[in-house]
This record gives sequence, C-alpha cells and structure tokens, in this order.
Amino acid sequence: MMLRDPLEINRRHFFQNNARGIGAAALAGLLGSESPTAAGAQDGLLGSGLHHTPKAKRIINLFQSGGPAQQDLFDYKPLLTKMNGQEIPPEVRGQQRLTGMSVNQTSLPLAGSHFKFAQHGQSGAWLSELMPHHRDIVDEVCFIKSMHTEAINHDPAITFFQTGSQIAGRPSLGSWLSYGLGSENEDLPAFIVLVSAAQGGQPLYARLWGNGFLDSKYQGVQFRSGHDPVLYLSNPEGIPSSRRRAQLDALRSLNQHQFQNELDPEIESRIAQYEMAFRMQTSVPDATDFSDEPESTFELYGQDAKQPGTFAANCLLARRLAQRDVRFIQLYHQGWDQHSNLPAQIKGQAKETDQASAALVTDLKRLGMLDDTLVIWGGEFGRTSYTQGVLTPTNYGRDHHPRCFTTWMAGGGIKPGITYGSTDEFGYNVVENPVHVHDFNATLLHLMGIDHQRLTYKYQGRRFRLTDVHGDVVHDLLS
Repeated sequence: MMLRDPLEINRRHFFQNNARGIGAAALAGLLGSESPTAAGAQDGLLGSGLHHTPKAKRIINLFQSGGPAQQDLFDYKPLLTKMNGQEIPPEVRGQQRLTGMSVNQTSLPLAGSHFKFAQHGQSGAWLSELMPHHRDIVDEVCFIKSMHTEAINHDPAITFFQTGSQIAGRPSLGSWLSYGLGSENEDLPAFIVLVSAAQGGQPLYARLWGNGFLDSKYQGVQFRSGHDPVLYLSNPEGIPSSRRRAQLDALRSLNQHQFQNELDPEIESRIAQYEMAFRMQTSVPDATDFSDEPESTFELYGQDAKQPGTFAANCLLARRLAQRDVRFIQLYHQGWDQHSNLPAQIKGQAKETDQASAALVTDLKRLGMLDDTLVIWGGEFGRTSYTQGVLTPTNYGRDHHPRCFTTWMAGGGIKPGITYGSTDEFGYNVVENPVHVHDFNATLLHLMGIDHQRLTYKYQGRRFRLTDVHGDVVHDLLS
C-alpha cells in the first residue's frame, strides 16, 4: 500500500475543513427555502457586472447542418453560369486541399447554379428563387458572405463552429453563455436544443451542445418531438406530483449529507437539476403546447408548424421559448450535404426552412422582440463552385468548401439590410472583409455584453475561452 506524505494529508485536510464551512453555507443558501423553487433563476459568473451594455438578451441559432451551397442560395455568381463546364482556373483554386471525395477527379469543371437570382428590398440583396419568403426579411437581415473556417470535413467543422475547437471536449457556445450569464427563467433551462426530426444526413452528437469541462448544469437540454419532449421528465403512471416532491426532498437530504462529506460541487448541480426537472414538469408542457396559437401563426410559419419535430414547429417553439426568457435556443436542421443530385435535393431543404426562418424574424419583430433577440442562419462551411462527380445539363454536386460561405443574422444589435464581405467572381475565395469563425463567435459574445477575451475557465492549468487565442469583434456589423 502506498503511504501518503503527512504534509499532503495535513494540507488536504486544512483546505477541506475550511472549505466545508463555505460549501455548507452555499448549499444552505441553495436549499434553505421551503419552496421547491429555491434553486431558481441564477446569475452566471458575471452576474450584473457585464463587460459592457448588451445589445441582445437571447440568441436563436438556426444551424443548417451539412453546409448549404451559397452559390445556389445567396451568393449570386453569373460568371459560373457563363463558364459552366469549363475547368476552374488553377490560380483561383491555388493550393487548396480537396476532400477524399474530389481529390481523384481528373477534372474540376465549374457548375453554374440552375436557379434564378433577383434583388429584393431596399437593400437590393440577392436571393435565389429557392428562398422566396426571405424576400420579406432582407431589409432586417445582415448577410455575411465572407465567412471562412479551417475544417474541411463535417464533424470537426461543426464542432469548431459550436465550441471553438475542432477537437471534441470543449464547452459549446450555449454552455459558455449559461456559464457567463446564467438564467432568466427559474422554470426552464438557459440552454435548449431542438433538432428537426427524420432528416438524415450527417449525424449530430450531444457533445455539440455539451458543457465540456464546465459544470454539468451548463449543458444544453434537448427537447424532442412527441408526447415527452424531455426524456424521463414525466412521472411514472400512478405517481402523483406530491409523491415525486417527497422523493426529491429525500434525495436532497441525502445529497446534502454527501456534499458535506465530499464537497464535490457536482453534487450541488445534481440537486439543482433535480429541482429544475420538477419545475419543468409544468413549464415544458406549457411551452410546447401550441393550442393557444391562432391560425394566423400557422399561416405565417407554414402548416408544417402543426407537425411536432419539423423545422417550422421548432422555429415556432423557439419563439415561445424566447418569450419565456430562455437565453440560448439552438436549432439543428440536417440534410444540406449535397455531393450529388444537388438541384433536386436543395429544393427540398429550402422548402423546409425558407418560410419558417423568415417567419421567425417577422414574428419576433411583430412582438417587439427582434431588437433584443439575435437570430442566426448558417452552416459549418460552404460548397465548391466546381462540381463533384460528373457535370450534366440537369445535374451537379458540390463538395465541402471552407474558404468561403454565407451566414445571415438579424436583430439583437446587428445592422439591418446590409451585405458584409464578398467573394471573387467564382465564389471560391474571400476578397473583402473576411470573417473567421472565431471573429463570428467573438461578435456574438460582444452582442450579449461579454468580452470574449475575459470570459475564461481555468482547466488543467490553462485558461480556456470560446475563441481560444483568436478572434476579433466585427464592429462593422453592429448597429
């Protein structure tokens, strides 16, 4: 048996004995109230001491997983149509690496979009015919056409966008916001995740909305479609709420005893999460029940909004959660990964997302919430201007392209009706005002009142942050 250094034991006991009183006092503050809502809405690390005045109170992120083709949606490139079928010039491609899906192609012919583009609104923003409902919001939206990233494959690219690192294990954006800002609603989590049902495409993992090395109370909570939006939340048949309350009281007592012996902060989080789950038994059904919505709401979002789990239903649910002061609402819609048969497939993706995305912006503005709610639309990277596979008169595909892609934002302190950044005539390289993923995330935190360089967490001897050691706020985007 290995003997411990007596000095180590004494040091450990010293800190444990002194911390016990502090920890017990904190736990007493958490549990001291007779009310089951004692662990309610909480301030985050920053409390009321934000780094500067925020422009947004909440974020709704409409993440389009798979990489939407910017040339077919927002970034109009008539030269691609003119040069359709011709080889991409070597000076345009440069030394860019290719994925394993294109690297063995002997030819990389340019593929012009099959879809018509036109300018809309006072801003004159270009839109594809695939996005007709976006015409109604172009003067509320800021299009960023110069986004770029480093990862060329889906999993590291999505992980990078969500956590600031291509390597899994870091906290997600929603977790960082929960850690820094806390919750404004004692009956719902600060960070909620909605995934469109039955989409296929690239898989999504719970670690994308995970807490990483932060406390587990900061992880995202996924709401699912169907009878039980949150797994294991409902009481078993025959168990009344009073019985559940008594059970939680007993668990709380046991956990308090364990905390006094071990001083593990995760025990406090476990208690708080049990209490949150109890309150969510009432708050979640209220938020997810659309029966109080007028028919005009479904006309706005589309009839798909009546089907739980659709992108439209999730957009409407996101608005209802925003009304209940949920801090960060993350939507995922899969299926944008069109390596082949793009003209047919992208029509379906656009139809599923166009109306509801525009409706969300319109609805928030109607309710007076757009000014302090930031809405984001975009994927993890863009698509190539050359075709993957064989180019035919009726068909083409596009491979992954991290060098440039389009994202849009609306509300929450963003300049409305502008287009920021631009790509070359081939839609292949950024030529003006590049915006890196770290710049984008730094700007999001800034809009929420946070200096991205100062929101840090010390882990394994190093202070980590969402933007790693990079990123600059893009002040030109701010209103």
